[in-house]
Amino acid sequence: MKRTALFILTASLCCAAVAQGFQREQFPEGSYSPVTNINPGSYPRVLADRSVMFRVNAPQAQMVQIDLCGKKYDMQKGQNGVWTVTTAPQVEGFHYYSLVVDGVSTADPASRTFYGCSRWSSAIEIPEKGMDDFEIQDVPHGQVRMVDYFSKVENAWRPLWIYTPAGYDETDTQYPVVYIQHGGGEDHRGWIEQGRTAQIMDNLIAAGKAVPMIVVCSNSNVRAQGMRAGGGYSWQGMQTFRTEMVDNIIPFVEKTFRVKKDRKSRAMCGLSMGGGQSFYIGLRDPEVFANVGVFSTGMFGGIAGAANFDLETEVPGMISDTKNFNKTFDVFFLSCGEQDPRISYTRDIVAKMRDAGVDVRFNSYPGDHEWQVWRKSLHEFAQYLFK
Repeated sequence: MKRTALFILTASLCCAAVAQGFQREQFPEGSYSPVTNINPGSYPRVLADRSVMFRVNAPQAQMVQIDLCGKKYDMQKGQNGVWTVTTAPQVEGFHYYSLVVDGVSTADPASRTFYGCSRWSSAIEIPEKGMDDFEIQDVPHGQVRMVDYFSKVENAWRPLWIYTPAGYDETDTQYPVVYIQHGGGEDHRGWIEQGRTAQIMDNLIAAGKAVPMIVVCSNSNVRAQGMRAGGGYSWQGMQTFRTEMVDNIIPFVEKTFRVKKDRKSRAMCGLSMGGGQSFYIGLRDPEVFANVGVFSTGMFGGIAGAANFDLETEVPGMISDTKNFNKTFDVFFLSCGEQDPRISYTRDIVAKMRDAGVDVRFNSYPGDHEWQVWRKSLHEFAQYLFK
């Protein structure tokens, strides 16, 4: 029964989209179609107050909901089997959502899908005023290259998405590199698709705010042969991906692309799980990286299992030999959303670092554990690098 309802839902949406091509849709005044819509002349619609109006054609369904960032909205069934609902006003940024049809959660065929939350989900993008650097501008554009490298950890071919700046193919220039990591439930596509890395870098470089650099997006969901995917917020838990990064990814990038090969020309950063990876691998491999960015990590606290984080134990020398630590790293940057449960723990750990004399940059931005915060984190971090 549930499969039948989903089939009817999908067919109805497709038919509705075709029908809309032959008649002019009447939308709420002041509303607009988000860039995440498949068809700009359809729903969902963002209203003037940033609430979102959804409309779904599912005549056979008994109950339809919108699950927007974990909050469910019951849709109301109208004539001809059309369901509608208007949400509460949303904050600016990127929002995952799903349709729930008779208890079955699915992506919305009316919107683009993105891999996040360990599944393919639909999304709504609500632009933030003043953040034009997140949008495509009339500036020289770089390229996103999709390549595969061989992993000796997995004994398999694995993907990399790599941003190269404008002019890469026209010069013999060697570039510094940022190795940027996604969060839990995401993969190598996240920073390019949800994070808008290419747009951010194009605009910063064109404005002279960042030096031209290459950005490497890898899939850190790696597992050694015969083992589960390794992980956990500890130095030991990072060893599988550390091996992948140091022994496989970096050598491949340095063999395949024109990049500088010294530590001062390498940076590692990431969000959430990727922030923890960047903290441990970046700071405990100073012969590899001289620049580290940690965005919205939960290892300091704010998530289950995180407690009593001791800086000296986790990064030997950070507190006991702070002068040498500061000389070793050119940029050490932390960030977090101001509504993120991790924020108070992050502020506390930054205070401990600064009390000990650690040269750490820190910023917080409005938002929870979400992409608008992470876009701003990359936007700021990139402007500090390789100068």
